Amino acid sequence: MTAELVRGQNHTLPQTRLEIRVSAGTPVVAGATLGDERGTVRGIEWIAHPGSPQLPGLEVSQQAAADHRLAVDLEALPTGAHRVTVLLALPVGVGGPVRFGAVPAPFVAVTGLDGTEIASFTLTDLDAESAVSALELYRRQDVWKVRAVGQGYAGGLAVMLADQGVTEPAALAGTIQEAVTRGLARSVAPPPPRTPEGDRVRHATGSADHRPTAPPPAPEPPEPLTDPAATGPAHTAQPHTAPGPAAAGPAAAGTSAGGPINYAHPRRQHAAPPSPPPTAPPAQPGQPAQPVAGDATGWSMDERLYNQIWGMFEDLARAVAAYRSAVDFAESRMDQELDRALSDPRNRIGGAGDRAREAARAKRDELTSRAREALDRDLAQLAAEAAVVEPALPAAYAGWGNPVWHAHRIPMEIPMALRIGDLHLPERTDLRIPLLVRLPLERGIWVDSGRAASEAAALMDTDRLRRLAMETAVAHAARLLAVYPPGEFAVHVIDPAGSAAGPLAPLVEAGVLAGPPAAGPGGVASVLAHLTRRVDLVQMAVRAGAADSLPPDLDTGEQLLVVNDFPHGFDDRAVTQLRYLADEGPAVGVHLLMVADREEASAYGPILDPLWRSLLRITPVADSHLADPWVGHAWTYEPLTVPPGSRVLEQVLAAVAEARRAAGR
Repeated sequence: MTAELVRGQNHTLPQTRLEIRVSAGTPVVAGATLGDERGTVRGIEWIAHPGSPQLPGLEVSQQAAADHRLAVDLEALPTGAHRVTVLLALPVGVGGPVRFGAVPAPFVAVTGLDGTEIASFTLTDLDAESAVSALELYRRQDVWKVRAVGQGYAGGLAVMLADQGVTEPAALAGTIQEAVTRGLARSVAPPPPRTPEGDRVRHATGSADHRPTAPPPAPEPPEPLTDPAATGPAHTAQPHTAPGPAAAGPAAAGTSAGGPINYAHPRRQHAAPPSPPPTAPPAQPGQPAQPVAGDATGWSMDERLYNQIWGMFEDLARAVAAYRSAVDFAESRMDQELDRALSDPRNRIGGAGDRAREAARAKRDELTSRAREALDRDLAQLAAEAAVVEPALPAAYAGWGNPVWHAHRIPMEIPMALRIGDLHLPERTDLRIPLLVRLPLERGIWVDSGRAASEAAALMDTDRLRRLAMETAVAHAARLLAVYPPGEFAVHVIDPAGSAAGPLAPLVEAGVLAGPPAAGPGGVASVLAHLTRRVDLVQMAVRAGAADSLPPDLDTGEQLLVVNDFPHGFDDRAVTQLRYLADEGPAVGVHLLMVADREEASAYGPILDPLWRSLLRITPVADSHLADPWVGHAWTYEPLTVPPGSRVLEQVLAAVAEARRAAGR
């Protein structure tokens, strides 16, 4: 399995003949230096670059390109060479980007000659740097290893070469850039991007689902999951979110017409690496390939897992659709054959009619059995993949029962998505696909506390159901706080009657709320006025291009408003403000998390229909109310629950509070 390296991490190399593959999304210069035991470059004869691309045991590209393959034979290096350092730089004077912060994070992988990846590294957190030392291969006690470096240089190629110990680095940098300019002058402009054939082949039957190996830039895809009960605009389960399948946010996936799904990062404007780093072990003849976590394209393991979950969701949707279609066809064919047989009067005498029925039913059973066998193969493969993927998920994608939450540390950047539940179909209820919503949230969430929401809810006591709904909202708020950097996410609570004191206790006791839960008409009006003012000010600043003019006391971090027991305590003005926040808030970082009974809220009449349709509806108990964008299955949503007796929620909130104190927030 590929080693996914982070800065400073090393990994032993199992072989000495290697390829170093670079994917940057924009033309970059790739070179390498050789160093002795102390890392010293003895002279320009130990530097491979576009003007001098070959050294003993080392060869690099002769021009700038978005993708590179560097050939390395460690046993053929010059005597005394103990280190190979891979260097990347942006070409100058050609009208391209001048800093790595303006381009996608470069991706570097060390592979065998057969393409099997050994280790990979994504160079994140680059900003003003125009040159970077990506990674190094080094020999330690006769064993070769690779180390992720990621050291950037704002001074460019000359400063980086000087840091390598090169004499007259400015002159050499000029020579390299001149060679690059000549190469670019000879190059032909690439054709416009086109959708490649997918590489997702999962089933032993030979059927393939399409997942692009290098997704091209694409417009925002349509939201994937819809609520069949909703009218008007599609009620997506957000997944840009990926689901898993449902994801919230710019939908990260598919077309409603059933075409190939585009897994391109909605905010990334360049193609992903040409092939996913994780590599499955070779399958035995006649056996399906072994699943691997991260078996999808992407610039990081999180992005690969995100795309892989989407692929699993689509696989399950289409596999079940094929099975149901086959069963319907078998039933229809049996009915047609029976109609033809029994329409002949001669078949109504003696046993001819019975034999016709038995033959038609036998054909139906055979077709159904074959369809079920194919489905079982697909489900078994997906279940094996889910068993591998689930333990590998980062905290943001993991359920509360995953041990990753017990070792969770508050991150310095937000993840791509957040898990808010699981989805499954009746053909195999134990095969759960994570329901992910993209971050930042692009639509709010409505936790439906009504007894009419589902069959399970109808059998539950009203007070118990409302408490579960509020506990669900608190758990989602806690997950959001835990995956945002310290101080970049604030939670406000409106609890007009104070009825949610119990469920809110973890948030209140941890001290992570922006203020005490607002109660009574005055508290409701105060919180809504505060958030409405924030939306107004940020909108005006954005439209005027004057972000520096915002008041110094304005919190520009993401804001979440949790509203309990709506519409109790809301007058007409408050309802209008709430709708305004739902419509205008997400674009400027203000989001809603409503806990309410849809039937009670309907007392306001059609005025609240747009609010209801604009939010993603989930339930505190299992409910089949989400539909996928491909075949319209009714997916059962299962909320995330904290394991009985676990203190993980309190531990996570304590970590949030500690991270805020450490950051002075």
